[in-house]
Amino acid sequence: MLTSFIKVDPNSHFPIQNLPYGVFQSKETQEEPRVGVAIGEYVLDLSIIDEAGHFNNTALSGHKVFHQSNLNRFMELGKQAWKDVRGIIQHLLTEDVPTLRDDSSLRMKALRLQSEVDMLLPVKIGDYTDFYASKEHAANVGTMFRGKENALMPNWTHLPVGYHGRASSVVLSGTEIIRPQGQIKPPDSNEPIFSPCRQFDFELEVGCFIGSGNKLGNPIPVAKAEEHVFGLVLVNDWSARDIQAWEYQPLGPFLAKNFATSISPWVIPMEAIESFRTSGPIQEPEPLPYLKTNRAGSFDIELEVYLKGENMETPQRLTTSNYRYLYWSMAQQIAHHTITGCNLNPGDLLASGTISGRERETRGSMLELAWRGNEPIKLANGEERIWLEDGDELIMTGWCQGDGFRVGFGEVTGRVLPAKKLEGQSSEYTTIKS
Repeated sequence: MLTSFIKVDPNSHFPIQNLPYGVFQSKETQEEPRVGVAIGEYVLDLSIIDEAGHFNNTALSGHKVFHQSNLNRFMELGKQAWKDVRGIIQHLLTEDVPTLRDDSSLRMKALRLQSEVDMLLPVKIGDYTDFYASKEHAANVGTMFRGKENALMPNWTHLPVGYHGRASSVVLSGTEIIRPQGQIKPPDSNEPIFSPCRQFDFELEVGCFIGSGNKLGNPIPVAKAEEHVFGLVLVNDWSARDIQAWEYQPLGPFLAKNFATSISPWVIPMEAIESFRTSGPIQEPEPLPYLKTNRAGSFDIELEVYLKGENMETPQRLTTSNYRYLYWSMAQQIAHHTITGCNLNPGDLLASGTISGRERETRGSMLELAWRGNEPIKLANGEERIWLEDGDELIMTGWCQGDGFRVGFGEVTGRVLPAKKLEGQSSEYTTIKS
């Protein structure tokens, strides 16, 4: 097994097999943000490695892509550049390679403890698309609202359903989320009211960042779609279910989704998860030719969600799921997105949609876990949840389990804050309870 001269715990998410990219800044100094990779408890500053000349014989030479406040300039260089750079970094960190290991001056400048830096949003996101790619999730939601016989809409098994989200409100893990407010229609009312969201939810998702895009008018073939993917992140696509229920017909989510989407800070390279490739669910009916692929298109990524309420000493696990449950693959989503000639650009984010499995404990949202309020979630401290309450913190994590190592995503977290009082309102909002 490949090992690094930097000691890494077997349960760490960041062994030498991973090497995810992120953007960081020192907590103590006013230095400019720069790009690094995670290795164990450390961040390797790639701007320092670049200045030392280790990327001179690559497409990066002279571009200073790692002296940037985002990954976009590196991402747009394409798959071969990503492969070359990853190979150099992995070589430098390998246990029996003395280049960095024995150069104390370079090592001192290039390696920072993660605890001593602040992570920043890794990518300048131009566009954001959210899919609806889990059959179990779609069936669960459809059953609740339309009954089991009409759970899936007629188009669902023929194409990856999606919608365009709001890129400006994609935020980094740890950002506090203010409870949204808007129009909702209570079941006992004939007219809508204005109110803070009463059915606040999370959605467990995995997102992919587009690296090299495609020109307008030139679809990306499904067989080549993954070549355009720079890497993956965890996504919590916060959802205001009651706002959505009133607004979504006929055009789908709008205000129910535009207020915040949280992502994890480390972007996991596609090469790091290649050995965990697996097949997704059998697709029936057979997809149309532009979506058909004979290659295993999914990955064995374990996913977990934890809740920590204000009165809880430790987080409690709500669900365990897996990326391989997704019916529509990442490659199929990209091929469908671009079949009209739509151009994807470096930094575009495509999220999978809520990932749910067949069993209750694998469901990827409060809507499903509590079954629209009919099956409250019992917490260890005696409390119950139907929806998220003010003060609740959500923690999502995920990893691929190797033989003696993990290729992990770290975490994406967010705490729910009360809705803001609007100017001119006569009363304060009270804490929202389930």
